[in-house]
Amino acid sequence: MDLLIRPFKPEDYPEVAKIYHAGIDTQIATFETEAPDFEAWNLRFCKVCRLVAQFDNEIAGWAALSLVSKRQVYHGVAEVTVYVAPQHQGKKIGFQLLEALIQASEQEGFWTLTAHIFPQNKASIHVHQKLGFRLLGIHEKIAKRNGKWQDNALLERRSTKIL
Repeated sequence: MDLLIRPFKPEDYPEVAKIYHAGIDTQIATFETEAPDFEAWNLRFCKVCRLVAQFDNEIAGWAALSLVSKRQVYHGVAEVTVYVAPQHQGKKIGFQLLEALIQASEQEGFWTLTAHIFPQNKASIHVHQKLGFRLLGIHEKIAKRNGKWQDNALLERRSTKIL
């Protein structure tokens, strides 16, 4: 397997958006119903810790962080986002992307990472737990998707390197 995990470049966005849209189509990856344009995506995610996974010169997945709060006291806390293209799922790319994102986040001074995952997305929850995230609980009926209330599992990982 020829997998390269590297920093995201703006020219990667068309492929990132396709992967994001494929995740939206599953209806268990996000509350979003449309992939944003690059400007909106760029504002949503931190400028650091944006990664893509290239598999045989094709973008197979991406990962990024978004701040949980703009308050200075929470500057080291971020939410993780990881997506893998449907044709590349089952190849441990999500695991490797999340592992690289954790390492990059610690290098940038993040001490806590969170994840909000639909409970039906058992594969994603499993990958997060294998990498040290713990389930804190379920946000019941936290938001609607297509007019239907959905729950979200809340997971958290505290860095062992930033004490």
